[in-house]
Amino acid sequence: MPAAKKAYVCEVCGAEHPKWQGQCAVCGEWNSLKEVRLGSVKGARGSARIGYAGSKAEVRKLSEVDISEAPRFASGIAEFDRVLGGGVVPGSVSLIGGDPGAGKSTLLLQVAVSLCREGRSVLYVTGEESLEQLAARAKRLELNADQLRVASEVVAERVASLIETLAAKLVIIDSVQVMRLESVEGTPGSVSQVREAAALFTALAKRSSTAFMLVGHVTKEGNLAGPKVLEHIIDCSMMLESPAGGRFRLLRGVKNRFGAVNELGVFAMTEHGMRGVANPSAIFLQRSDTVSPGSLITVLWEGTRPILVEIQALVDDIQGSYPRRIALGLDPQRLSMQLAVLHRHGGVSLVAQDVFVNLVGGVRINETGADLALILAVLSSFRDKPLPSGLIAFGEVGLTGEVRAVANGQERLQEAAKQGFRAALLPQANMPRGSKSIGGMALHSVASLKDAIDRLAEV
Repeated sequence: MPAAKKAYVCEVCGAEHPKWQGQCAVCGEWNSLKEVRLGSVKGARGSARIGYAGSKAEVRKLSEVDISEAPRFASGIAEFDRVLGGGVVPGSVSLIGGDPGAGKSTLLLQVAVSLCREGRSVLYVTGEESLEQLAARAKRLELNADQLRVASEVVAERVASLIETLAAKLVIIDSVQVMRLESVEGTPGSVSQVREAAALFTALAKRSSTAFMLVGHVTKEGNLAGPKVLEHIIDCSMMLESPAGGRFRLLRGVKNRFGAVNELGVFAMTEHGMRGVANPSAIFLQRSDTVSPGSLITVLWEGTRPILVEIQALVDDIQGSYPRRIALGLDPQRLSMQLAVLHRHGGVSLVAQDVFVNLVGGVRINETGADLALILAVLSSFRDKPLPSGLIAFGEVGLTGEVRAVANGQERLQEAAKQGFRAALLPQANMPRGSKSIGGMALHSVASLKDAIDRLAEV
């Protein structure tokens, strides 16, 4: 028999190489190439049997394509639906990853039970736990799972047969890393197995209009385990974050073909499972009555809604040979850049101080709208002078010291006014026309960092 063809696939970016090498030539990652066997005739037949390959393409005019929105159905958990873009889309494939113990299986079990209550057919396939363990979790969470159909299976072809027989509207696979195809060589969790299993489920979803939700593992760096091509195959990718020592969980949308990217859902982990938090700003603003230097509130824009978070900064005398710049919740390189802007355009040098910055509640900043609040919090700690407790600030600070406008400024101000803040520092371009207040909150527009520092005395 002829020898099977082999290739080496990068687990990070999915690039293929003809032979093994220490570093991926595409993404530059070290020791990420894994061996994959190619050209399996048995695999091609297995794929064709479930409609993965061999289907004939249909050519149509673009103007004839129906662009009406796919009918969604609600999962019954508002925060989960928010991250999905408004509900579950039939025929979509969603992937939810997170650290062990974050609550992925708990959340999806609640979603499955909620949909069963609405009369929808749901199949929960577990490959990591036994059915007894799954039933024990449902009992502990006090979920009425009488109508939920479950199966313990790790062979992807058998799962496909079950789905075609039951005609379920939603299928939950827990997890995709333990699934294996009998027609593909390799151990469960390998690059070839994860990629082909995801491709099989995706093809089945598009053909039968069945929605799939896959549970994925993460690496020690916090990234989704498996080949990068996995994220390109699926429609929606979500990460469930669990800040250390906290009872809140953050479900963040990383990719979504049917909704806003970077949408954030907030949950509280209770003895009865995950409970959605309708007002996330309230949990991130649990401040003490004593106003301390180095603390300031900013308004982030996460997906489709504003969220108020507290930025805390601590500036201390240098404790070693080099000043430390430590940032939790934001990019350390951006912190260093803003400290340079503060020196050049604010006249404050911190070369002899350590600077520590933290976002309360375990939130991560992925936008530039918190630049102004970050600099002012650092300046407050350096001068040991507290900022007014009713003040918020937002705006992007450029390298030339200008304060630039950010998106959705009006909605940010309305959210701050709703939470009872009395004053706001904001970019001049975000200032509402013909008004210097909104909801009883005084507005102070600034054009530069120097202007913002001078305005602090007037607030």
